[in-house]
This record gives sequence, C-alpha cells and structure tokens, in this order.
Amino acid sequence: MRRLFPVTDETAAPAGETTGTSRAGEGPEGREWSLAELAAAYAYPGPGPGGDRQPWLRANMVSTLDGAAQHEGRSQPISSPADMRVFGTLRALADVVLVGAETVRLEGYRPARARAEFAAAREAAGQGPAPAVAVVSAGLDLDFSLPLFATPLVDTLVLTGAAAPPDRIAAAEAAAGTRVVIAGDGTGVDPARAVRALAERGHTRLLTEGGPRLLGQLVAAGVLDELCLTVAPMLVAGDAQRIAGGPSVTLPSRFTLKSMLEEDGFLFTRYARS
Repeated sequence: MRRLFPVTDETAAPAGETTGTSRAGEGPEGREWSLAELAAAYAYPGPGPGGDRQPWLRANMVSTLDGAAQHEGRSQPISSPADMRVFGTLRALADVVLVGAETVRLEGYRPARARAEFAAAREAAGQGPAPAVAVVSAGLDLDFSLPLFATPLVDTLVLTGAAAPPDRIAAAEAAAGTRVVIAGDGTGVDPARAVRALAERGHTRLLTEGGPRLLGQLVAAGVLDELCLTVAPMLVAGDAQRIAGGPSVTLPSRFTLKSMLEEDGFLFTRYARS
C-alpha cells in the first residue's frame, strides 16, 4: 500500500527513486501496511477542549469505477484483501457499527468479533472488546434467533420507531443479546435522533456500512461526517445500486479529501465534511 495524498517527498518521488527511509509504506512501490499504521491513518478525531468526545459518524463503502456498490446484490465481489484490511481496521476503531436491516439480511451479518491485535488499543481508549452492531429497522422483519441477535459478544442494538409493530418489538426484546432503542416517533428511525441515542450510550465513534438506503438517509439528514470510499478498478455495468440511494438532497453536500491510499489498483479515499 502507498500513500498518494497528502503528498510528501516520498509520494512525489519518481518510480525507482526514494528520498530516504519509507514511512508507513509511502515509497513508490508500497508494501502491506501494519494494522497499527492503518489505525493511525484512520484515527477518529480526538476529544474536544473540555475532554468530551462529540459523536463522529463515518461511512465505509466500496464502489466500482462505474458507480456500482454491489455485484449480484453483495459487496464482496468488488472488494479485495486490502479493502478487507481497511474494513476490519475501521470496525476495530469504532464503538458501534450502524447498518440497515436489508444489508443485514443480504450480507449475512454476524456479530463483530474481538481482535487480539486491537485489544490493548481498545482498552486504552475505554472501549469494549468489540464494537456493538446497531441495526436500523422500521418493520423489524429480522430473524432474532441468528447469532447477531442471540449470542453477540457485545449486545446488538436494534434501532426502530415508537410506532413499530409491538409484536416485533417484543420479539427483539426477547432475544438474549439484543437491546431495542427507540429513535423515531413513527415507524421509522430519525437519523439525527439515532446518532444522539447512540452517543448517550457512550457510542461516539460511529461507523456505518450502509447499505445504500441507510446511507442515503444519513446523507439527507446531514449527519454524516466522513466517507471512507474504496474505489475498485472494475466495471460491472448492469443496474446495481450506488453507495447512497433515496431522494436527492436540496443542495449537494461538499466534502474535502483528507487522504488517499492505493494498493493493487484499488483507491482508498477518505473525505470529511467541509
């Protein structure tokens, strides 16, 4: 892996030349970064002047060159080993992973696992052994016998609205490893209220992995702070979804490029709210 942006003396060096000892794989040929280096590259913003940590919501998505977020309904075919290392690192840095119910069903979501490589860093940051998974669902059409809900290492949160079907709320609450969080007055979830509800539970380092419908709702609500987008060097055509769906926003949201890494033709970009 090599860093393309921000530009340094090493990233700007012509192929075959170096300007000294490579830092974090920034030489022209690159190398596989360690997990610690990836964690440093994707660190969340630190606490404010008063020591309080404000919620920061980042999204991690992958897209092909022609804008497809999936191939045959899943993101795995357009991913890569480097993308999966970034995926795992972003999860390991987060307090909670926010995901839509449809993505849970399509991708076969399982509970986040504890990773020995990040155990000391998570403990030092005051985090549990693994991030919680927070599933956003209006109808609660979910199989609560699955490991994600029945036997997670950290309790799974199910975010829904106050008007969700009472029998489905009861089914979720009956699952051994699930906690229901009401984050909307109707059947659906209010994105801003969801972020506040998670922050009130100590989850301020938030990560969403979509899917496109949920990401579109977060974008429309103006609560997304950062987008970590992997651009896969692939063309798939077809009618696959983009990374964000739903109604368009009144004014396009402007984000600023913070970093860009590359490995095997895959670009790993990081944009933050301007």
